[in-house]
Amino acid sequence: MLTLINTNRMEPLIAPIGLDYVAGAAQAAGVETEVLDLALAGDPAAALRGHFARRDPRLVGLTLRNVDDCFWPSAEWFVPDLAETVGRVREVTDAAIVLGGVGYSIFPRRLVEFTGADFGIHGDGEAAVVALVGELEGGRRFGRVPGLVWREDGGLRGNPPAWPERLSLATARGAIDNAAYFRLGGQGAVETKRGCDRRCIYCADPLAKGPRVRRRHPAEVADEIGSLAAQGVDVLHTADSEFNVPADHAAAVCEELARRRLGERVRWYAYLAVTPFEAQLAGAMRRAGCVGINFTGDSAADAMLAAYRHPHRREDLASAIRLCRENGIAVMIDLLLGGPGETAETAAETIAFLKRAGPDCAGAALGIRIYPGTEAADRVAAEGPLEENAGIRRRYEGPVDFFRPTFYISPALGANPAALVKDLIAGDERFFEPAEEVAGEDGKGYNYNDNTPLVEAIGRGERGAYWDILRRMRRGGQPA
Repeated sequence: MLTLINTNRMEPLIAPIGLDYVAGAAQAAGVETEVLDLALAGDPAAALRGHFARRDPRLVGLTLRNVDDCFWPSAEWFVPDLAETVGRVREVTDAAIVLGGVGYSIFPRRLVEFTGADFGIHGDGEAAVVALVGELEGGRRFGRVPGLVWREDGGLRGNPPAWPERLSLATARGAIDNAAYFRLGGQGAVETKRGCDRRCIYCADPLAKGPRVRRRHPAEVADEIGSLAAQGVDVLHTADSEFNVPADHAAAVCEELARRRLGERVRWYAYLAVTPFEAQLAGAMRRAGCVGINFTGDSAADAMLAAYRHPHRREDLASAIRLCRENGIAVMIDLLLGGPGETAETAAETIAFLKRAGPDCAGAALGIRIYPGTEAADRVAAEGPLEENAGIRRRYEGPVDFFRPTFYISPALGANPAALVKDLIAGDERFFEPAEEVAGEDGKGYNYNDNTPLVEAIGRGERGAYWDILRRMRRGGQPA
């Protein structure tokens, strides 16, 4: 028997689709599987005791969606909570414990070490969990389990990441209470692909999901969306790195959704790269039911876009906004201010350009979360000793450790970069402003983690991408 545990209790609640997929794969392989969802449990400790008092699994899987909230200045670290949950599981069962999830896969060895878990799965968990159950029941040949990290001879061993070329996932989505998550979280989620072949200097997605795009068949994606719609989940957000990378797959998915007329039953949002995004794809997305796009803009200063290794330039941003306007799609531009090379002049250039280009809203996030294994980490390290680097921002003592929430803000933005950016925004309500160094308590920030006004709005019936709910709140709750 296999027990899968959702450990992510961040509010608004996000459905653990990875557990849904893994549970579906395990059940299809004949493994008796149950999900214990601590996010929906009023008393997680009691839920753990109650579950294991009645069940005796061979393997317990814990998912970690986020290592931290990826947001400065809050810098909330979720790893100690995961370690505490592992300890509580140890108290109530002798089963082996395996970690997984996107957050886990960024730090596969460190998290096994820190938490005391027996195993971890770096990458896709669907086939790997089934293989691990088989090895625990048989020869314990752990070198055969894709992506596995395990303890041996006082140390850790690891297999290559589990990033299979062929990606096929369960479509029934029946292992978790998706209706409850929709009620409490305001949106469902679906993956149309995994992996990303872009090389943005700061991004951890290639570390967690692989450096190549692995596509699902469009018909399979449509089957899954139909399953969610049948459960009452009629607002979705894609969980892809970028929906339009590659653009031909995005178009094929849209064509299948439109052919089945699912766009008449389900509204959906997507993360997109700024390029490629042409009129044909914009129209196809709208016909398929897309109502909102969050573009990874990061900057409108070409020097910074080059520094981040983006293929788009600021005229592409203007084109993307225009195409959304022409197709009745709400548009959000996510900015990432303060990276290596950012100056007051490049920040001003970005803010001024977006004011003219006119998206529905723009998130002025300040500070890059530094992940080991990324080019951003290498660039920051090349600037000299990390402990002496004026751009490093953190809320812990001792040596700089990228395992813990560590951010970089270009020193050229001055002693108070948040105030600088706010001055540039000058009260334009289309922008979600960065928080000050000490996070405020009014809940108005752009950080979705434990955002009380956002949770309350969802409780009142608001549905959609969180940026879209927040911007509607600013407009007095008017629909998009």
